[in-house]
Amino acid sequence: MTANPNTVWKKLCNKADLIPFSGVAAWHEGQQVALFYLPGNGNEVFAIGNNDPFSGANVLARGIVGDLKGELVVASPLYKQHFSLTSGICQEDAEKQVPVWPVRLKGDDVEIVVA
Repeated sequence: MTANPNTVWKKLCNKADLIPFSGVAAWHEGQQVALFYLPGNGNEVFAIGNNDPFSGANVLARGIVGDLKGELVVASPLYKQHFSLTSGICQEDAEKQVPVWPVRLKGDDVEIVVA
């Protein structure tokens, strides 16, 4: 997900807070965000909602990151549904999805779009 040139960005955390090829949870605008750091993958950082819509638990940051049919996804650690890191759509049930935010690395800062 990309942002337009007039987008307002704010620092969410430091790059050192991220774990390569894994997720961490952060708080943004009243909800938990799952941040995934995939070094060497173009965009490198992805931000989706941490709340699993199937279980209602904030666990997606603890999921396993992978590739499913060419789509970067995270598998929920509870019921194993796969959510796209770029669109938030569930691969097994397209009617379910999680929010997605534009996020970027700017030096040592991880920045996210302010709504």
